[in-house]
Amino acid sequence: MAGLDAVALMNAVGLVAFAVVGALKAADADLDLLGIGVLGVLTALGGGMTRDVLVGRVPAALQGTSDVAVALVGVVLAVALRTRLRGRLRDHPALVASDAVGLAAFAATGASVGYAAGLSPFGVVTLAALTGVGGGSLSDVLLGRVPVVLREDFYATPAVVGGVLFWGAAAAGVDPDALVLPSALAVFVVRALALRFEWELPSV
Repeated sequence: MAGLDAVALMNAVGLVAFAVVGALKAADADLDLLGIGVLGVLTALGGGMTRDVLVGRVPAALQGTSDVAVALVGVVLAVALRTRLRGRLRDHPALVASDAVGLAAFAATGASVGYAAGLSPFGVVTLAALTGVGGGSLSDVLLGRVPVVLREDFYATPAVVGGVLFWGAAAAGVDPDALVLPSALAVFVVRALALRFEWELPSV
């Protein structure tokens, strides 16, 4: 039950965080209120729906109204923030921090759901990464941009790190239920360090 609670908590955190990100991106692109709401909700739901489909279940967002309602909370927060923020929002700390939180929360849920579904180590790590980057990539595509995951090396990498740590600890005998929050924290820390020190992977 503790694991389910942790996954539900991280799912809610991810929904709110990515709804804020999507809505602020929409506001930065001068979309109207409808566009802000649509992009915020789709950004919030993208990662979780990807996660659910890949493990062969109907996405939670299509089975009830709670996920959409939580995402709308994030949209409202973003609209309130927009009235207080000036200038270009794409690099604003509010958007960057929300994006890091959403990435961490959804990467952890992806790893947890993948492990519970009996996926291989590669499957667990892949699900962590795809769940983490799904919402942000969707918002970029809808805004006509190259997704940040294809432009910034250390965006998907923290999610991969979180997935590897989750699977490694679970395989070593640690209770998977206890790994959701630490995995999310690890992803967030790696992403924050990457932003702070401008880490990049080697190019060829």
